[in-house]
Amino acid sequence: MDVPLPHLDRPFDYLVPEALDAEAQPGVRVKVRFAGQLVDGWLLERAESSAHPKLAYLEKVVSPVPVLSPEVARLARAVADRYAGSLADVLRLAVPPRHARAEKAVTADADAPADPDAPADADARPGGRAEVDPRGWRDYPAGPALLRALTDGRPARAVWSALPGEDWADRYADAVAATVAGGRGAVVVVADARDLDRLDAALTAVLGAGRHVRLTAADGPARRYRAFLAARRGDVAVVIGTRAAMFAPVERLGLVAIWDDGDDLHAEPRAPYPHARDVLLTRAQLGDAAALVGGYARSAEAQLLVETSWAREVVADRAVVRARTPAMAPTGDDPQLARDPGAASARLPSLAWTSARDALRADLPVLVQVPRRGYVPSVACADCRTPARCPHCAGPLALPSAQGTPACRWCGRVAAAYACPECGGRRLRASVTGARRTAEELGRAFPGVPVRTSGREEVLATVPGGAGLVIATPGAEPVADGGYGAVLLLDSWALLTRADLRAGEEALRRWMAAAALARPGTASGRVVVVADGALAPVQALLRWDSAWFAARELAERRELGFPPAVRMASVTGVAEAVSDLLDGARLPDGAEVLGPVPADEGRERMLVRVPRSRAAALAEALHAAAGQRSARKAADPVRLQVDPLVLF
Repeated sequence: MDVPLPHLDRPFDYLVPEALDAEAQPGVRVKVRFAGQLVDGWLLERAESSAHPKLAYLEKVVSPVPVLSPEVARLARAVADRYAGSLADVLRLAVPPRHARAEKAVTADADAPADPDAPADADARPGGRAEVDPRGWRDYPAGPALLRALTDGRPARAVWSALPGEDWADRYADAVAATVAGGRGAVVVVADARDLDRLDAALTAVLGAGRHVRLTAADGPARRYRAFLAARRGDVAVVIGTRAAMFAPVERLGLVAIWDDGDDLHAEPRAPYPHARDVLLTRAQLGDAAALVGGYARSAEAQLLVETSWAREVVADRAVVRARTPAMAPTGDDPQLARDPGAASARLPSLAWTSARDALRADLPVLVQVPRRGYVPSVACADCRTPARCPHCAGPLALPSAQGTPACRWCGRVAAAYACPECGGRRLRASVTGARRTAEELGRAFPGVPVRTSGREEVLATVPGGAGLVIATPGAEPVADGGYGAVLLLDSWALLTRADLRAGEEALRRWMAAAALARPGTASGRVVVVADGALAPVQALLRWDSAWFAARELAERRELGFPPAVRMASVTGVAEAVSDLLDGARLPDGAEVLGPVPADEGRERMLVRVPRSRAAALAEALHAAAGQRSARKAADPVRLQVDPLVLF
């Protein structure tokens, strides 16, 4: 039943009336009477008898279309158990809301008589053969073998580290085409709409139009439901999408793949908070399918797959890496700013200024990555340097533009008459400079050069290949035709000094994603990172060796007892509710309870840590304790998260 209460997380038996016998098939949506109310549910299985002597009847079959496949039902149960959640919560993520008009249109199309004059298309469904050229994978010694395994239907599992300048979408299209050539289907998950558009175009070029569908919530309910039904009916062999596609019902699944698994957009923000990478790897394990985890940078979780021999790494030889990597240089921990006033205002060191100038003179675009969006997202007193705070809510003040009035980033109140509480000063200075302010200053430093910005307000997908400046926040860098002549990574401290377990890993991931857009080869492109070259993430960037950094990160987390070396769960709520749940949980032997640490809105968080071998026991204990609280109708809710991205 579609009831999220943990103590009701089990199947219930109902009688099927004779009038609904034909439609009440496993996988359909139904309505049943429970506790005097009509509730939604999914029909999981038909049986001849029940152990319960007295049963109620099914009230209604909402639709005769079996939207829940047996494979996805098993997967949903496994995901719920892994994340200490309820099956109903997972099924809400796995099966999109019904759209009656779209369902009727798809059914009508399927029931329409076939056109006898239409040419037969042997490749229209799974199983059609296709030629797959492994040329794009030959820079990676294990690449051609991976494609052969996919064509043969073997469950190859790979962690791929992409080279600079690599067209990852084309390589994923090759892998999908090899899988389809072997008569099996594929599911590929990417982080955002830009990556999805890029993969969509690559697959259309390789497979042809109509051979795959997109599954993403951003396409709207009707289009999303049509794509879902096309996959469920077996009309297409391939589904691509954002994390909404991780449960896509593909027949004869042969490959699951995820690009850039370290991106936090892959983490579902709704209970039970599954991560797309872990859902896909669970699918591969349950369905004996191949798995591909790729990215320019490697996450600690992907490194764990390699070190435990669950997956094999697919990397290029060092000679190929050196030949493909653009020239890279750090500026040091105390870089000398360029003498040009505009460049100094934009915080450009001399090396970065020279690299940008040379690229523009060569009629090549320049990418500038700035970690902060906005104009001046943080200001301080110009006299005593005390951070400027809102007098009403103590939130940080920011400047929206050069002539703008300071306003609070939390409550939005304008602080036109701000006076520093420490010294009484009324002048403000920038503590952090945002992308729009950087674009303004660089426009002055390079007059006559077009300046484009890409960020939350407007994210650019591509830019022309001629001379121009592109100021982008991390994750919003557009692709330049032919690659960038120079890539400048500014304000590295803003990424490296975050109070986050993954700060170094995240900084390297964002740097490598930007650096990969430079023209490949030391004679063509140049990357300048404003940071101390002795820092481990900077060293990994300079050598283009994220595997080394991931191994180092994983070793440190093993020593300190942090994920993914261990399994950790967070319990968040008011203090009394958190204590109530943990007191009632039968935690496995060896479990460590850490905390409490303050959370938001007056709540607190407790962390429970266990070895990975006890992960299933921990999830089961927490789910059972949550069920006990829901059964007695405890007033204060508690949020359970297993392996949350943010621990502190």
